[in-house]
Amino acid sequence: MDDRAVGAAALKALRHRRGLSLAGVARALIALAEELRLPPLPSVASVQRSVARWESKTPTLPDERYQLLLAHLYARTPTGDLALGEGSDFAEFLDVLGYFGESDRRTAEIRSQLIRVATDSGGGMLALLASGVRDALACALTNPFRTDGATVDALDALVADVNAQVGSLPFVRLQLMLAPAVESCRRLLSGPVPEEWASALRATAIAASTLAGRLAFETRDDESSRALYAEATQQAERLGEAWRSAGVHMSHALVSLYATEGLDQARGLVNKAVREARSGDSTLIRARAHALQAELAARAGYERQAQSALGLAWYDIEADHTHDPAPSSFSAGHLRGFEGVCELYVGDASVAHDRFARAMQVMAAPRERVQRAIVTTDQALARIRLDDPVAAATLLHECVTVASATGGRVPAIRLRRARRELRPWRRESFVAELDDHLMDVLGS
Repeated sequence: MDDRAVGAAALKALRHRRGLSLAGVARALIALAEELRLPPLPSVASVQRSVARWESKTPTLPDERYQLLLAHLYARTPTGDLALGEGSDFAEFLDVLGYFGESDRRTAEIRSQLIRVATDSGGGMLALLASGVRDALACALTNPFRTDGATVDALDALVADVNAQVGSLPFVRLQLMLAPAVESCRRLLSGPVPEEWASALRATAIAASTLAGRLAFETRDDESSRALYAEATQQAERLGEAWRSAGVHMSHALVSLYATEGLDQARGLVNKAVREARSGDSTLIRARAHALQAELAARAGYERQAQSALGLAWYDIEADHTHDPAPSSFSAGHLRGFEGVCELYVGDASVAHDRFARAMQVMAAPRERVQRAIVTTDQALARIRLDDPVAAATLLHECVTVASATGGRVPAIRLRRARRELRPWRRESFVAELDDHLMDVLGS
C-alpha cells in the first residue's frame, strides 16, 4: 500500500471514529466554512463527492481550503473542546496530510492557525496536551509526588511546541500558552516530586522560564523578564548541567543587549556563559557563547578579540556533535551571521553583507522568522555603509512586516536603530515611504 492509500484509509478511519457519513462530513464542512466566514462551499452533494475522492482507491489531496476546514473539524472533540496534542484526531489528520505528500511547511501553518484559535478561546495549554495527560497533570498539581514520566514529557513537549511557534504567532499569544506551563513546573518543583523525575522536570522548568523571560521582554515587561531569568538561572544551578546555565545566560545577555544602549551588562552575562560552556557537555552551546562574545567585542571596537572568539567558535562548530545534548542550538549558518556582525563593526561592510546573505539561506524555518528579520536589519546597515541607502530602505520594509506580525520588541528596536542611520537621506522619498510604513504599522 502506497503512502496516499495509507492516508486515504486513515482519513476514512477518522470519519468513522466520529460516526460521520460522507454526507455528514460534507454538512460539517459547509457549516464550518460559514462559521469561519470563509467563502461558501457548494452543495452537500458536491462536497460529499470531494470527501469520497479523498478516501478513494486513487485518492486526491484536499486543497488548502478543505485542509483548513478538516483541521478545524478534527481539532474539536465531540464535546466541542479543542484538542491539538499527541494522540488527538487533529494530530492524526496532520499525519494524513503527510501521507498525501503535503509539505511540512503547510502542516506547520495549519497547526499555527489552530493554536491561534486555541489562544483566542483561552485554552492554549490544555489544547496542546493529550486528554490523559491533562488528568495526570491535574493530579500531580494536587500532589506533586504523583508526578510521572508522561506528565514531565508532556510539559517538556509543550514548552518545545511554544518555542517552535516563535515567528508564527504574536509573542503575546505565546505568553498565554506558556504561562500555565511555567507555573505548573514551579508548583511541581515546590513539592516532593519523585526523585527519578526531578532532574527532567527541572530541565523543563529551565527551558520554560528562559523562554518566558524572552517573551516577557518582547512584550515590554522587563521586571517579569528579569525575575524569570533569575528563576531559570537558579534552577540551572540546582540541576548542575553547565551547558544549560550557559544557555540561560546567553538568552539573558541578548535581552540585556537590546534593553540598554550599553554593553556592560550583556558582556558580563556572556562571559559567564563562556565560563559555563567551557565546562559543559555541549560544544554547540560553547560555539554559540564564543560567537556572542565575538559580537560584543566587535560592537565595542575590539577587532582582535572578536576574531579570536570567532576562531574558537569555528573550532567548536567543526567538532563532532554526534552526542551533543543541544543538537539544534547552533549551526555554521548561524555563525556566519555573527561573522557578518563582526565585519559590520570592525571589518568590511561588503564582506559583512555577503556573510548575512549566506546566513539567511539556512534560516528558512518559521521558528527563525524573527532572527531573519534581525539579520535583515544588519544587512540594511551594511548597505548603508556601502552607500546604497535605497537598497537598505527596501530591506527594512521587510522587517517592518515581521515586527508587526510578531509584536516583537527586538525587531522594532533594530529597525529604529537602522532608521537612525538613514538620517542623511531623511528628505528623500524612499526614507519618507519607510517612515510612513513604520508609522502605519508600529506607530513610530
